[in-house]
Amino acid sequence: MKLPLLAAILSIAAPVAALAGPASDAVKFFYVPEVKFEADAQYRDRFTEPVTKLFDLNDQATKKNPDQVACIDFDPGLDAQDFDQKTLSRTLKLSEKIDGDNAEVTANFKLFAEGDDAGREMHWTLKKIDGKWKIADIASKTSDWTLSKLECVAGQDPE
Repeated sequence: MKLPLLAAILSIAAPVAALAGPASDAVKFFYVPEVKFEADAQYRDRFTEPVTKLFDLNDQATKKNPDQVACIDFDPGLDAQDFDQKTLSRTLKLSEKIDGDNAEVTANFKLFAEGDDAGREMHWTLKKIDGKWKIADIASKTSDWTLSKLECVAGQDPE
């Protein structure tokens, strides 16, 4: 009787364990315990090109016109500006696909408990550099955009 119970427990636990990993941890950092703004300079060391180029242009735009919203006027990891942290934390599901020194982490979550457009699917592209996972790009499958493809001219909104 103990063996079937152990097998049942392992079959339930195994898929959960398969979803977690170092690449997912690099992404999870931006969602829980609290959402962090990816373009913030204090997190720049967690990123690599091509996204760092957009962040640099965003910094230049902020310095040029400090009273205006810079190129990135939303939270890229959320594909939104507004959210409920409790709902996001409760619904966040991460999965990763690793291929050598490259990874893709998919984040699925809800911004709010209710609402037809509350669900999000974000794809994070990562590269392993010097043994650490760094984020190279973020794409919204919900809204069909990729962060590195947004245009940003210092002092202007992305197009």
